[in-house]
Amino acid sequence: MPVIHLTTTINAPVQRVFDLSRSIDLHQMSMVHTDERAIGGKTSGLINEGEWVTWQAHHLLKKRYLTVAITCMQPYSLFIDEMQKGDFKIMKHEHHFNQTGGITTMTDVFHFESPYSWLGKIFNALFLTNYMKKLLQQRNNIIKAYAETERWKAVLPISSNT
Repeated sequence: MPVIHLTTTINAPVQRVFDLSRSIDLHQMSMVHTDERAIGGKTSGLINEGEWVTWQAHHLLKKRYLTVAITCMQPYSLFIDEMQKGDFKIMKHEHHFNQTGGITTMTDVFHFESPYSWLGKIFNALFLTNYMKKLLQQRNNIIKAYAETERWKAVLPISSNT
């Protein structure tokens, strides 16, 4: 099973970064190039443990749907979202957060498995792992850009500044 590890250093408080990472609205802004939209479940604001969202987006020449649920949340250090329904055989995304001084380290651990046995493994190796890594990096760059500037105020309640 492929696992993508990404670490992003952000000059902002951990609560702000944690909340931006679970913002449905910011996620949609970060994926505008795929026309990704929340169409079911929690469709705006901050998603919490036990809540779910269905995403609709254009990936790989096709409109795709993915339903994920927040299965674990430990503010402000971890939350996990897991696929409930979608094109993957398995998808689990761990979001880890650690603050040292005023710097937050955000670490993504993204587990996924494609269907179709050995064909899926070949597709993962040749294309999908890099495609997913680029999507996650793009999302993290948007989180960083909002967290390190005043732009976060357009997405989050003022209490996320601590």
